Amino acid sequence: MSGCTVTTAVELLQQGEVISYPTEAVYGLGCDPDNEAAVLNLLAIKQRPVEKGLILVAATYSQLLPYVDDKAIPLEKRYQILSSWPGHISWVLPASKTAPKWITGNFSTIAVRVSAHPVVQQLCQQYGKPLVSTSANLAGEPAITDYQQLLATLGLKVAAIVDGALGGAAQPSQIRDAISGQIVRN
Repeated sequence: MSGCTVTTAVELLQQGEVISYPTEAVYGLGCDPDNEAAVLNLLAIKQRPVEKGLILVAATYSQLLPYVDDKAIPLEKRYQILSSWPGHISWVLPASKTAPKWITGNFSTIAVRVSAHPVVQQLCQQYGKPLVSTSANLAGEPAITDYQQLLATLGLKVAAIVDGALGGAAQPSQIRDAISGQIVRN
């Protein structure tokens, strides 16, 4: 399998497919967060339980507004959150009442990030909404940073791998709880 363009990836997302793409540190798996069948397929590929919830990645904060209860974010926390984006930090925010349970899992919150990675930016801009973003590896296994390993592990399980280089970060995004300030994943 050779890599595909962002345009081809967007067409596959519109068809309910799961794709892999480069992020700041590792290869990610993504799909349309509003397509329950696509999300359940992604979770099956990753062997991850739906109860754990998933991260959404976007090109802008406004793309995340349908999934986030923006009014429930304390004013004193807003600057820290919004000034960290676009960037390599995911924030756990209060979920909107309409955020799909297959994204939030057992939580009343949702993890979201506005990425600075050019491929992620292009995907979300062309698709017009956020994507599910989870590391492209089987649950419990190390995140994948090598293209050949990605092909060997997940190449036949995803519809496409988007062309592009990893962003050079050493670790997947830090995850912080916006309300408590607690670091969920360093």
